[in-house]
Amino acid sequence: MKNDIQKVRNIGISAHIDSGKTTLTERILFYTKRIHAIHDVKGKDGVGATMDSMELEKERGITIASAATFCKWQGHEINIIDTPGHVDFTIEVERSLRVLDGAILVLCSVGGVQSQSITVDQQMKRYKVPCVAFINKCDRSGANPLRVINQLKDKLGHNAVAMQIPVGLEADLTGIVDLVIMKAIYFDGDNGENVRIEEIPDNLIDEALEKREELIDAASMFSDELMEAALEDRVTEDLLISAIRSGTLARKFTPVLMGSAYKNKGIQPLLDAVTNFLPCPSDIKNEALDMEDNEKSAILSNSPDEDLVAFAFKLEDGQYGQLTYIRVYQGTLAKGMTMVNVRNGKKFKVGRVARMHADQMEDIDKIEAGYIGALFGIECASGDTFASPGISLTMTSMFVPEPVISLAIAPKDNKSQINMSKALGRFTKEDPTFRTHVSDETSETIIEGMGALHLEVYVERMRREYDAEVSTGKPRVAYRETITRKAEFNYTHKKQTGGAGQFGRVAGYIEPVAEEEFVFENKITGGSIPTQFISACEKGFKQSLAKGPKMGFPVTGVKILINDGASHAVDSSEMAFQAAARGAFKEGYAKAGPVIHEPIMKVVVETPTEFQGAVMGSLNQRRGMIVGAQDEGPMCSIEARIPLSEMFGYSTVLRSLTQGKAQFTMEFNTYKQVPQQIMEELVEKAREEKKNVA
Repeated sequence: MKNDIQKVRNIGISAHIDSGKTTLTERILFYTKRIHAIHDVKGKDGVGATMDSMELEKERGITIASAATFCKWQGHEINIIDTPGHVDFTIEVERSLRVLDGAILVLCSVGGVQSQSITVDQQMKRYKVPCVAFINKCDRSGANPLRVINQLKDKLGHNAVAMQIPVGLEADLTGIVDLVIMKAIYFDGDNGENVRIEEIPDNLIDEALEKREELIDAASMFSDELMEAALEDRVTEDLLISAIRSGTLARKFTPVLMGSAYKNKGIQPLLDAVTNFLPCPSDIKNEALDMEDNEKSAILSNSPDEDLVAFAFKLEDGQYGQLTYIRVYQGTLAKGMTMVNVRNGKKFKVGRVARMHADQMEDIDKIEAGYIGALFGIECASGDTFASPGISLTMTSMFVPEPVISLAIAPKDNKSQINMSKALGRFTKEDPTFRTHVSDETSETIIEGMGALHLEVYVERMRREYDAEVSTGKPRVAYRETITRKAEFNYTHKKQTGGAGQFGRVAGYIEPVAEEEFVFENKITGGSIPTQFISACEKGFKQSLAKGPKMGFPVTGVKILINDGASHAVDSSEMAFQAAARGAFKEGYAKAGPVIHEPIMKVVVETPTEFQGAVMGSLNQRRGMIVGAQDEGPMCSIEARIPLSEMFGYSTVLRSLTQGKAQFTMEFNTYKQVPQQIMEELVEKAREEKKNVA
């Protein structure tokens, strides 16, 4: 059977926390007959949603790892990835969007465009992913889809146009009016599986006609045919759909659909919209870099008959061994074929090829261009490209944010020590934002990640999945050091130990630089430092950056320029100049007004309006700077910039202040200088720690 690539959709479902992504995926799987019973995220039956297969996900009612599945709708094959909403697991959204062609942006009809919706939207922009918007929870009190459409325009800059209007709202939501076919659609049966199409109720006719006019106006910008047809009043469904599709693919038009996933309303029209408006793999221009031709860009063909180019976007160490999720961009990946990992040139034979449905899998023979599948037992890293032997094309990697928080962990006993190292090995391979190292000073194992929840989840997974009992220390903040003024250095390194000694002199200056981590400039003239030792000088300076002389934090934002020096015919060596550079760095750094920088987080608190004053007070107490507050119906959203060190334990404080009704999201914003008083406290703390270690 020949697969028709026009009938394939690779989509992601992404949104703010608790907007209903997983519930929506559950309904989609039910209506496409992939599952035969609906289970809710925090349902009373204790089963949990299909896509949240991890024990922890079921307990907490959140999505932690993105899960892939596939289904069929009206002759189309849809590959779906359900992604987490919490910013701590942002890499899961990032890597999913990297390989998807389209997305559904889910918004809550009460909360509207929330802080995480903005982050997800930026990720979609980064990978140029077209999307349709789905306004969920129209059955909740306070639901206002029109306000959400305006927010889509104002806050996210989308050309958002309603494709539907609701029939009734809040508790009275009974169905929707489809503005393309101009009919009312109702969802009957226990689970809304019976779709009933009727005439539009009289009280909604005027609104429907007005909104349809707006829809035709907006869509006719993308089709001359439609524009002519509109003038002559002979607009057909097909014309309208093809114009909307053109606009959506160009990311200049966002169709907005409505409904309630939990109440089983509006999901079938959303599936129709996915097949009608979102791109198939051949609509998207995928580029790769040719490693042999100076990283020149090459367009991939999407044809299953060409040479293979595939991208590994996620690793998972499951019950069956290492599973590599893969998207094939060109060619066909078949069982038994040989392919090469472009990063390290290693060849290997493909063993098992599978299709995933959450944590279940089915074996298949091949994955063709445009499809997503999984491979078994292949040694690789997240972001590797696989190709046919002799092909040197590689896909561009994805954006990986730097970790902002760290935690010391210690195993309780020897058995836990072994299991902990196994767990850390697996987690760091699976998740590029989770890192681990052993501290030179304290010899503790340090884990780093995107937030407190991120690290908490991994510590909990160590206990459950690896039986590794670990105790955790206090969370540590990723401070940085930098300098505030220009300072000169002129350092001579001399060492005489009998036989050839060591000699090197390095002179120049060090100055602060914005945006860059480290800049090295060589202005040596007249060969006062021989050319072969210049790289040794740079290496020496680079080594000094790992641990700042002031407090031992990494140094960023410095420019070093060398303009003079001296060497000795016998005693100069690379080692001598490395040591001279380290000495010169210390000398210049001490005079350059060193300061400590701390990570500042963008914090958005959503709280009922009655607690607004108390919440603002709690943010101010934490050295917070409030950027803005917006009233959105009964809720109020407050945005602030707060140092990460002040945010530990904030969720407990916020809960007690607001009777558990408020929630907050936090993501890294920038680095800023630490106030003098806090700097003194840090210096004192470091002194105490050194005493204890000694």
